[in-house]
Parts: sequence; C-alpha cells; structure tokens
Amino acid sequence: MLKSLKQLQITGVPLAAVLLTVAASTQLAGCVARVGVAVPPPPRVYVAPPPPPPAYVAPVVEVEVQASEAPPPLPEYEQPPCPVEGYLWTPGYWHWAAGGYYWVPGTWVQPPRVGLLWTPGYWGFVGGVYAFHAGYWGPHVGFYGGVSYGFGYGGVGFGGGRWVGNSFAYNQSVTNVNVTVVHNTYNETVVNNVTVNKVSYNGGAGGIAAAPTREERMAAQESHVSATPAQRQHVQQAASNPALLAKTNGGHPAIAATPRPAAFNAPGVVGARGAVPAAAHAATPNGAHPAPEARAALAAHPAAHPAAAPHPAAYTAMHAQPGNAKPPAPKANAAKPHPKTPPADRKREPETAAR
Repeated sequence: MLKSLKQLQITGVPLAAVLLTVAASTQLAGCVARVGVAVPPPPRVYVAPPPPPPAYVAPVVEVEVQASEAPPPLPEYEQPPCPVEGYLWTPGYWHWAAGGYYWVPGTWVQPPRVGLLWTPGYWGFVGGVYAFHAGYWGPHVGFYGGVSYGFGYGGVGFGGGRWVGNSFAYNQSVTNVNVTVVHNTYNETVVNNVTVNKVSYNGGAGGIAAAPTREERMAAQESHVSATPAQRQHVQQAASNPALLAKTNGGHPAIAATPRPAAFNAPGVVGARGAVPAAAHAATPNGAHPAPEARAALAAHPAAHPAAAPHPAAYTAMHAQPGNAKPPAPKANAAKPHPKTPPADRKREPETAAR
C-alpha cells in the first residue's frame, strides 16, 4: 500500500509539471493575442495646404500726405536733356499743401548709389480720401498706381534705361539725351499695355483702375532708399513757389521740368504746354495793361485766373519777363490792318484753347 502511494506521487510530479507547462503556454498565448489586438493604427500624416500668394506690402512710410479732392490731370511738357551721364529721370507730379495742389517739376537726379531705380510716388483713393504714396529708390521699379508719367514710365515698370554694370544706359526712344554728353545709349521701342492718358491718381471716380503685378509686389518687399536730400530740396522749393499752385496756373505750370533739382531759374527749364509765363502772375503797378501775349494766355486759360475781371485794369500784368527767358524781339512798324481783316495771330487762339 505504501509502495503504491509512493509510486503515485512519483508519477504525479511529471504530470503536474506538464499541466503547469500547458497552463503557462495558454496564458502566454492569450497575452500575445491581447497585445496584437491593442496595437494602434498608424498615425495620419498631416499635409499642410500651400501658402497663399504674398499680399502687396507697400514701402515703409508709404502715405506722405492726404487730400480731400482729386489731383488735377498731368500737364503735357517736354523732357529737358540729361545734363550729366549717370543722372536718372524723376517725373513731375502734383503734391498737396495748405494752399492746395502744387506742381513738383520733373527733373534729372543723381541716384543714391549705382544699381538703384526710381519708383515715382502716386495718388491713390483709399477710405474716402486721396493719399499720396511717396516714391523711393530700389533695385527694381515697383507699383506707382498705373499712372502714365511718360518718358519711360508708362504705368507699369520703366523703359527709359537700365543699369549695365556700373553704368546706366539710356533708351533714346523715350528719353531726351545729348549723345555728346551721354555716350551709353540704345534704342528700344517701349510698348504700353495700358491706356495712356493724363489721369494722375489711382482708384476712385475717374481714377486709374490698376493693381500691382507680381513683379511689383516682389519689388515692394525689397530694401528701399527714400528720396535724396536734393530731391527733398526740390519739393520744398516747389512748395514755396506760388506760380506752381494749380489754382494759380490752371494746371499748366510755367516750370514743368528742370535739368537739375531745385534749378527753377536755370537755363533749360521747360514749361507745360499752354502755360502762362511766370511773369504773368506778377502784378503790374498803376494798373497797366498786360502785354498782348499775356492777354492771349489769360483768354485761353481763364480758370487759371478766376479773380480776373472784364475790365483791362483788373488783368494781371506781364511786362516783366522771367529771369531765364529771352525778352521778345521789338516788333517792326507794320501797317495797321483794316478793321475787317482779322489779326494775323488769331489762328493760334483755337489751338491754344484746345490744349
């Protein structure tokens, strides 16, 4: 009996070991199965949308002055020849002061350094007012309101010349250069894809509907240089000249362009087409009658002289000549025309009025 029990115990030891092994295997198999089910799915990969196109960012110190009325149309004038090789043209424009709009003549300017081009300022109608966006120097020409200033500034970009290394080459097809002074020139036709007119502002009623191009937006992001001291002096001198006020000259300034900054009395000054000579704005003592050319100019542009009365004594006299103008040659003694015969210069009046 005791022997049988001992044999059973000996036999039961391996059996228990087998059972334990089977139970452990089952538990391990269950754990593996549970671990496999608990594995999370791979995370989703987030793909960011493409960035929006860059918005137009105007140059720093963009808005220089504001006005409640639209600027006058741009006057028509000729460009004086470039006085020095390396000077760049800066077109004329209307500026604003307490007395109203006044004309800042176009002029040739020395750039701050090699490689820079001038982006003209422009008027834009924003938020119910007309704001002037100041011009600046930069490696590329930016947005200037789509205004056609002429002489290479046709509303978009600049076709008046380009930098070739350290020298500036002038496009003779749109700029006035004397080849005896300026030797680096070329001829290239400039095609304007915009409507060329004399409107001087962007937006608003009657304004130019133009928006910055991609290249102009990129130019706005570049480093800029503000107007040079010579340019600022030029503007200050224009602001102090009453003859350049629009309400005085009727939109036809007698000093429309100068060969150099602030050279308002120097040889080579150009007046706008239809402009009254500057001496016509000076009063004549003792109520003297104006010269014949003054009467013709006043008749052609009455808006420039709203205070003029029908009586000859109320006209503004023009006996004195401007400092840089040649005095008229003395007229030869001619026979007095018959009353029924129209004056010889009568044919010029409609042409002047049309301008």
